[in-house]
Amino acid sequence: MPFPPPSRTPWEVRRRSLIVSAASAAVLAGCSAAPDPAGNGGGASVTATARARVRAARDSQVLLGQYDAVLAAHPGLAERLRPLRAQVAAHAAAFMEGTQDTKATASATATRSPSATVSASASAAVPADERSALSALAAAERTLADRRAKELLDVPGELARLLAGVSASGSAHAYLLTEGEK
Repeated sequence: MPFPPPSRTPWEVRRRSLIVSAASAAVLAGCSAAPDPAGNGGGASVTATARARVRAARDSQVLLGQYDAVLAAHPGLAERLRPLRAQVAAHAAAFMEGTQDTKATASATATRSPSATVSASASAAVPADERSALSALAAAERTLADRRAKELLDVPGELARLLAGVSASGSAHAYLLTEGEK
């Protein structure tokens, strides 16, 4: 009895696997590294680095909220979005690992930046159709990945490496979210 043909061509499966594997490798390399105990300089750079880490963690939390909102509005997308959401949650945790006083720094940064509240409330508006919801998530991933790619030029080595890995992962997420549209 012959086996039924696969639903996807072998090239499509390999391409997706390659992209996900490359993004995962970049993220694991960035997430697994220990923070620089020397702080790469004086107290001012450590404080700037801590603020950059908290800002990046907050951005990941906002993105996580967008994933949750889409999942709540479109439960049929759960299988497709759960792995991406899990990576975004891991990114937020990885950014917070390197801060000395995580809670104090996070609350100080959140009170100075009203954009976190605005972004979180904006994430509650989810498009009614699945395709538009995926496009909105892809746009959010792409925007955040681009911003992180620019920010990595202004931070010390270890955080720059983490930002680069997470930026690459965000770009891969954007691609995977829009792949079904073609």
